[in-house]
Amino acid sequence: MRSSAVALFEQACTLLDTVVRGGARRAMVEAMADAPDMAASLNRLRHNLSANALEIDGRFVSVDRFVRSFDRDTRAEGFHVLNDWDGKSDRVNENSIPVDVLDYVVRLKGSARADRHVVAVLIDYYLVHLLELLALRAWDGGDADENLDRVGALLDQVQGADGSGQLFVTHVETLILLATSHFELHERGYALVLDRVRALNRRHRLQIALGHATSMGSHLRFGFEASYARDTIFMRDDNVADYPWLCFALVTLMRELDDRRPPSREPRDATTEDLIEALLNGLSADARAFVGEPPTSLAHVERDRGEFRDRFIARQDDLLEAFEPFRPSEDEYSPLSFFFNFAHNVRKGTVVDALLRGEPWRISFDDLLTGLPRGSERNPHKQQLATTLMTYARLNPDRIRGRLTPVIVYDPAAGRQAFGTTLRRLKGGAA
Repeated sequence: MRSSAVALFEQACTLLDTVVRGGARRAMVEAMADAPDMAASLNRLRHNLSANALEIDGRFVSVDRFVRSFDRDTRAEGFHVLNDWDGKSDRVNENSIPVDVLDYVVRLKGSARADRHVVAVLIDYYLVHLLELLALRAWDGGDADENLDRVGALLDQVQGADGSGQLFVTHVETLILLATSHFELHERGYALVLDRVRALNRRHRLQIALGHATSMGSHLRFGFEASYARDTIFMRDDNVADYPWLCFALVTLMRELDDRRPPSREPRDATTEDLIEALLNGLSADARAFVGEPPTSLAHVERDRGEFRDRFIARQDDLLEAFEPFRPSEDEYSPLSFFFNFAHNVRKGTVVDALLRGEPWRISFDDLLTGLPRGSERNPHKQQLATTLMTYARLNPDRIRGRLTPVIVYDPAAGRQAFGTTLRRLKGGAA
C-alpha cells in the first residue's frame, strides 16, 4: 500500500498539471485582466494566491491541502520556501513572496490599466514557488529521482508556450538551490538536504553541482567583500552550512572531469567547458579552503575535501591553463563578475523588472551562472539583466556593517580581480 506521503505528492503533481497544461492559465489571465485598473485586477489575483485556490473558468482548483502540508514539513526541516525573511523586523514575512511582489506592483502601478502580461507572470511566479516546495519534498516517498523528473516536467509546462514567457530556471535541480537560498535563522536543514542529494543519480547530482558551485561562488564573493570585510576566517565561521555544499559541488565536478579527457586538450566539448567554468567559479569563493590547510568549517567532510585536493593537484597545471580563457572582460558576460547576497533575490529582481517593464525576460537564473557559449547572442542580454539588477540594488541598498550596500553587483573589474586572486591562491595553496 502506498504511503500517504507518496499519494499526496502524486496528487499535488496531478493537480498542478491541470493548472499548467493547455489553456487553463490563459483563461485565468483573461478573467483577472478584465478589470478597471491594475489594482482591481491584481487584488482579485491576490485573493486566489493567498487562498492557494486558482480560479479557472469560474471554478476554483484548490492546492491548499498539499501547500500547507508540504510547507509545514519543510519549515520543520528549517526552510521557509514560500516566505521571505524581513531583516528589519527579524521575522519571517506573513505573506508569501509572490503576494509580496504583487503588493509592490500594486503600490507602484495600481492606477494603471490592467495588464495581461503582469497577471500571467505573477501566476507563473507563484507556480514556480510551488514547484520549489515540491522539489524539496521529492524524498518523502517513492523514487526521488523520478519525483524530481516529474517536477521538471511541470516546470517545462510552466515555462512553455501556454505560460507568460518569463524564464525562471533552466533546470529542475535549480529549484532546490533557490528554495534553500533564503536567509534562515536556524541552518539545521542544509546538512539534511545535502545528505539526500548525495543519494540522487549521477545526472541530478552533476546538475546540482554545476548550479551550486557558481551560485555559491557569487554569494560568498559578495559576502567576503560586503559582509565580512575581507576576513576569510570570519566568512568561514559564518557559513558552516554553505562550505560542505560547496565542497560537494567541487568534488562532484572534479570526478566528472576526471572521467573525461584532460581539460587542456583542444577542442573541448561543451559539457567539459561547463565543468571547468563552474569549477573556477566555485573555487573563487575561497580557493585555499580546498587546496590548502583544511578549515574547521569543512572538518566533517574532510574525506571529500581531501579527495578534491588530491584530484586537483594531480591536474593542477592543466586546470590552471584551462581556467585562463574564463578571465572576465568588458566584452563578454562572466559570472565571475556577478556578486549577490542571496540567489532568490536575483530571481525576484528579474521578475519585478519584467512586471514593471511589461515584458518578460528570456534569461533564466541558470543563464546568469554561465558565460558559455562564448560569443552567444544571449550574452549581451545576460549582461543587460545583471546590470539592470545592479541598478535596482543601488537604488534600494541594504545596510551591511553600517554601510548602505547594493546586494547585487555586476562589475567586470572586480571579476578580473577575483580571477587573479583565485589563480594566485590555487598556485600557492597547492604548492
